[in-house]
Amino acid sequence: MSGIRRSYVDGPYGQIHLRFAGLGGEPLLLLHQSPLSGDMFRAVMPLLADAGFHAVAMDTPGFGLSDRPAKPVGIPGYAVAIPAVLDAFGWSKAHILGHHTGASIAAAFGARYANRINRLILNGVALLSDEERAYFATFRFAPLEFQADGSHLNAAWDQRIKASHGWSNLRAMHRYVVEMLANPDDYHWGFTAAFAHDKSTDLKAITSPTLIFTNSGDDLFEASKRAHALRPDFDFAALDGGTHDIIDEQPEAWVKLVSDWLRP
Repeated sequence: MSGIRRSYVDGPYGQIHLRFAGLGGEPLLLLHQSPLSGDMFRAVMPLLADAGFHAVAMDTPGFGLSDRPAKPVGIPGYAVAIPAVLDAFGWSKAHILGHHTGASIAAAFGARYANRINRLILNGVALLSDEERAYFATFRFAPLEFQADGSHLNAAWDQRIKASHGWSNLRAMHRYVVEMLANPDDYHWGFTAAFAHDKSTDLKAITSPTLIFTNSGDDLFEASKRAHALRPDFDFAALDGGTHDIIDEQPEAWVKLVSDWLRP
């Protein structure tokens, strides 16, 4: 058994789906990248539990098995859903870790709810340059257009392959494309929100102890270094290699770095 359990809590947009492991451990909330769900943390949640954390991975509203908002709510709107999760576990405070879009949500939460954070980890920060924005604009983040010959299925695969230079984990790639296909009309909401949101304002407002965490093969590696230059008082760490699927590619190294920093 993986030791991962599931539940729902009521949030501002409906029910929020949760995965959790390590009951009774140190509170740690995990926020996923777009267009996925809390399932992206399946490889590390048992390891985090073994390290003494009560790890909870929430599905961002509109993703995974969480209810969909009536309309796009933006990064601050997603952050508004977090207190309901903390309250459900009786946590006045927790460590917060977000990956990519989840990092944007975590930063927005940190800028607005500092009293509910112990320590904050931003794993891949999309503080983008004009060149990087132009690159990401080459991806067509829009509702999937169904085709009778099923070619839209292959198009979804090709889109994620294009965005994952150096990818190596075929099983993870399959899981993540399936999650995208399961949300064909709204999967792009997370991307749109992340690209439109001004991260610099949130980064400047954060007062909690914060780690900017990345890996050298991540497509947000340079953007994360730029975020650290904006806040040199934050700690910074990077793993070697990998892609934006680093959690599946290097789970033990990822957990060790996270655990060591959360317990200074």
